[in-house]
Amino acid sequence: MVRGIGIGDLVAVTATVRRRVDEDTVSVSIPSYDFPHAIRDSSKVKRGQQIELTGEVTRIDDETVTIALGPLVTVAIDKVRLVEKYRPPTRKKPLRDMVD
Repeated sequence: MVRGIGIGDLVAVTATVRRRVDEDTVSVSIPSYDFPHAIRDSSKVKRGQQIELTGEVTRIDDETVTIALGPLVTVAIDKVRLVEKYRPPTRKKPLRDMVD
């Protein structure tokens, strides 16, 4: 676990709107992610506006975090903010059968 972020946690990354592709698709620029990324957004966002994208952590390396934002996006760990910790589900019975 790096900086309190673990696999399954919900994190947010701030992206900048680049342009509107069509009525409900917007091209955004994600810091430290060097590829184009488009999201579905029907609101009235404008070029240069900052928006927050949230997703679940799928992988953690020394300096990077991979987030599921539709496609997997790998960004620098200092560009993400923890939103919610993952809590495994509680079980009422054990996973194996007990001897009577």
